[in-house]
Amino acid sequence: MAKPASRPVSKPAPWPPSRPASRPAYKDGTVLRWLAAYTLSVLGDSIYFMALGWAANRIAGPAEVGMIVASGAVPRALLMLGGGVVADRFGPRRVVIGSDAVRFAVIAAAAVTLAFTPGHVWLLVTVALVFGAVDALFMPAVGALPPRITAPDQLVRIQGMRALAVRGGSMMGPPLAGLAMGLGGPEAAFGLAGVLFGVSLLLLLAVRLRPLEEDAGRGGTDDSASSKNSARHDLTEGLGFIRRHKLIGPLVLAAALSELGFAGPLNIGFVFLTSERGWGAGGMGWIVAGFGGGAAVGALALAVLGRLPKPGYVLIATTLVTSVCIALFPAVPNLGSTVALAAVAGLAGGIAGGLAQALVQRATDPAYLGRVTAVTSLTALGLAPLTFPAFGALVGYGGVGTAFLAGGVLSALGMIVCLASPTVRRAELA
Repeated sequence: MAKPASRPVSKPAPWPPSRPASRPAYKDGTVLRWLAAYTLSVLGDSIYFMALGWAANRIAGPAEVGMIVASGAVPRALLMLGGGVVADRFGPRRVVIGSDAVRFAVIAAAAVTLAFTPGHVWLLVTVALVFGAVDALFMPAVGALPPRITAPDQLVRIQGMRALAVRGGSMMGPPLAGLAMGLGGPEAAFGLAGVLFGVSLLLLLAVRLRPLEEDAGRGGTDDSASSKNSARHDLTEGLGFIRRHKLIGPLVLAAALSELGFAGPLNIGFVFLTSERGWGAGGMGWIVAGFGGGAAVGALALAVLGRLPKPGYVLIATTLVTSVCIALFPAVPNLGSTVALAAVAGLAGGIAGGLAQALVQRATDPAYLGRVTAVTSLTALGLAPLTFPAFGALVGYGGVGTAFLAGGVLSALGMIVCLASPTVRRAELA
């Protein structure tokens, strides 16, 4: 009697179901459009600030020039947290497009006005104030877009690409501004910045957001509830989310401490150090270039690798390296070694900053992305400059070595915060 044919045994489907491999960020058209828009925006910012200072110098004295250039920082710092609330309430894409359109209109109007009038202090102050206020909306919104345009496993790569864009825009901006002002004065530089903001706006209009699982799970209920809350309630809720989150809270605190520790040495400390050693402005230029080159290499490494094993421990280690470098700068005897040390500090700091940003964005609920980005941006743009007077006072009281040591210790406190958090140590991006 013939045996019945045996049926093939079906294997159970794997659980959880495997996801298709995500497209690398550098091959994703949406990411590249966002990156190009961001790069042009950084480049436009750099040209705008130089043009503003040059236009002010043409019609005002030194004290008024300082007042004009600094006036834009006030609304940026005061309104940054509110900008995060707006980005979360109305959506980052809508806010970033609207604010970029206003920036384009303001800078274009300034270019036309300066072309037909000699310019006035009140005009430049108005431009600076409006630009700073709009920047407070633009920056949280544009910073909140990466999780909405790429897969979570590409966030490290996109942060590396973003850092490269910042470095490139900051390096190319001053020469382009100088060329434009040499050909047609500040109005030409304003016009060039306006063109860059206009192209950035067109690219942002072509950016499409990807759906997020968290959004689909809400069914829109949170959005309707949020619209009934006051802006103050939304801000308090966002700050509470950061404070309570076991990963985001320590990371935001650690990043703030590290930023505050390095801001003084990087921005004014090297001035005192090179002056004390007799290396002059050329020596300071080499040191800053070394730091920038190291940071660019770190950003490139993140962009190419896309993922690092044990990112929490890598973040702790690179923060420690950066802190040690800060403290050691006054002990290095010659310019070449100082430039090399600056390159190491830039490399470690670039990796630490990129990993911290990626970990924070990966862990943030989409409803809070704007507010979380606003808090991290406020540290760098609003709080870090406040350390400059304290750093200068430390130099006057205990010398350059004492001031750099204090900066290194403050930065190292960020590493200790991360080390003390089991959640940060075990953090993963996958």
